[in-house]
Amino acid sequence: MQIGYKLASEAFGPQEIIRQAVRAEQAGFDFVEMSDHYHPWLDVQGHSSFTWSVLGAIAAKTSSLGLATGVTCPTVRYHPAIIAQAAATMALVSDGRFTLGVGAGERLNEHVVGQGFPSVRGRHERLREALEIIRLLWQGGYQSYEGKHLQLEDARIFDLPSTPPVIAVAASGKTSAGMAAELGDGLFATEPKPSIVEHYREAGGKGPRYAEVPIAWATDEEQAVRAARETSRWAVTGWKVMSELPNPVNFDAATSWVEDHHIRQQFSVGPDPEVHLDKVRPYVDAGYDHIVLQNAGPDPDGFLDFFTGELAAPLRALG
Repeated sequence: MQIGYKLASEAFGPQEIIRQAVRAEQAGFDFVEMSDHYHPWLDVQGHSSFTWSVLGAIAAKTSSLGLATGVTCPTVRYHPAIIAQAAATMALVSDGRFTLGVGAGERLNEHVVGQGFPSVRGRHERLREALEIIRLLWQGGYQSYEGKHLQLEDARIFDLPSTPPVIAVAASGKTSAGMAAELGDGLFATEPKPSIVEHYREAGGKGPRYAEVPIAWATDEEQAVRAARETSRWAVTGWKVMSELPNPVNFDAATSWVEDHHIRQQFSVGPDPEVHLDKVRPYVDAGYDHIVLQNAGPDPDGFLDFFTGELAAPLRALG
């Protein structure tokens, strides 16, 4: 089992994200995963830097740390030809440490280019075409593609790694898990549902299985709850809400009802490692082997020290 640290690009500026990544390598994490947003979820978070620039800087400042997007939407705000080129470059500058996490996207980030945001079915159709385009370009040479939604005309990526990056496809059910098995190299999920892994395996998937685990560490339990409620209450709304709202102000309005007990239901909170182990265990039992700790607590450095001193060893024992 590998353990990753989620870099919250919506909550910290780019220099701080780079610093945290370097600290995560020193703390013993196997990889970092970084969201790819245009907007933060809430205005109070206050940041949203360009993920690909930050990942390049992290690659230059680390030596063994794996890097991943969690996740990129390669269909609206980006054309898949651009993501194919960006991921190939990241694989080269990181010496093969990069994983391309992809998903169907959220209106929050994709509507900004003025092309609208497709239906759920349309998103999945576009994601399939995008993965086919990326795979095509990674074969080398000049390539063209004519899809229902996406096109490619006479394009070639000149700098390709000898081994393409792993593609981990975000899934929440049978259809998307099947796409992850067919067109991806791995699975990405945010829920501890054994059925997602089962669908992935039944469809022939054999690659790494990534899962994000929401936690909030602080030396005081109430402090952890307050911090998570202030910056990360959007996480309790569920994917049908998270994928549809267009701006931070909408998430602020949609989460005005969230109280402390809702945070406690969604996050493991406080300083006790057993509490966080209990949160992770269902993901491991469900078959995920790349566990991403998504810390919503107020003290990143304190959490990294806590991971090294108290959490890493028992967490790895779960695997």
